[in-house]
Amino acid sequence: MLEELCDWISGTRLSLIIQNVSWIIPAVQSLHILSVAVVMSSMAMLDLRLMNLAGRRQPVSIMAGRLLPWMWSALGVLTVTGAVLIIGEPSRDLPNPVFQAKMAMLGVVVALTFVVQRQIRKEETFWETRRIAARVAAGASLLLWVAIVTAGRWSAYV
Repeated sequence: MLEELCDWISGTRLSLIIQNVSWIIPAVQSLHILSVAVVMSSMAMLDLRLMNLAGRRQPVSIMAGRLLPWMWSALGVLTVTGAVLIIGEPSRDLPNPVFQAKMAMLGVVVALTFVVQRQIRKEETFWETRRIAARVAAGASLLLWVAIVTAGRWSAYV
């Protein structure tokens, strides 16, 4: 069934345009990589703050308020650019188990980030008063983001 889906996507007009216009893939990959940098730097700074390893002068809520809009915006760009890359070469990505693992990890870390942000909105000092939970959430987040980037690179070789 997945093979049939890949074949169908490959035959769509949009996929054929992406495959045949020489500048689309490099341009989209460049935007994708820049967006990865924004997500990783934003989340690394917030996660290090949650672990109380950096940025101790600012409350978590202030730092999250500054960084998370960048992360969510870049994640939106990643979604669009990733979709374009998949549409251009669906048989390369969709059946790939490393790509599938990457998407699963992405779902988990997006949910985790949403929970962190929701708790800050409910109670600004939530994560300052729950240091162990903050460290666990931040450690899991940082580990997942690094694993996602690694899987993104690794999937090209599987």
